[in-house]
Amino acid sequence: MKLSVDTVRFPDGSTGELDMIQHSGAAAVLPFIASAEESDPEILLLRHYRYASGGYLFEIPAGLPSGPEEPWEDCARRELEEETGHRASRMAPLTRIHSAPGFTDTVVHLYLAEGLTPGESRLDEGEFLEVLRMPFSRALAMVRDGEITDAKTVAALLYAAAFVVGRGHAGV
Repeated sequence: MKLSVDTVRFPDGSTGELDMIQHSGAAAVLPFIASAEESDPEILLLRHYRYASGGYLFEIPAGLPSGPEEPWEDCARRELEEETGHRASRMAPLTRIHSAPGFTDTVVHLYLAEGLTPGESRLDEGEFLEVLRMPFSRALAMVRDGEITDAKTVAALLYAAAFVVGRGHAGV
């Protein structure tokens, strides 16, 4: 991560200074226990301690690449296993999002995982989380009710609701 204050020329020709955080990006994965094609499939979510938010957030597994050469799908698979203790038999890209484009170039690559089997979780030092299993409809209700506020998680859940769950895998 690199923090800078950049002098920027705006579209109207004026200039100004903007804070900028350059970041490697991340991969995040929405894990379905069996298949997203079911009408109300079960998923895994994390209840993850986040200092900056002042406590716990509900999130999908996510993390940084292990190096500049790690493919995004490999990063998503690794984070799924490290944080939930599960491996996926199928992984598919959903979309990518700019998490906070007002001050960072961070792009989060969103994936869907299906066919989970137990693996081995390996949490990072200082990582405190609980793995929760719930129906997809419950997670959507949590978005609606403001219980899920993490941007990547909201985006992945709503994307899956609109384009994937109960519809086959058209567009994925």
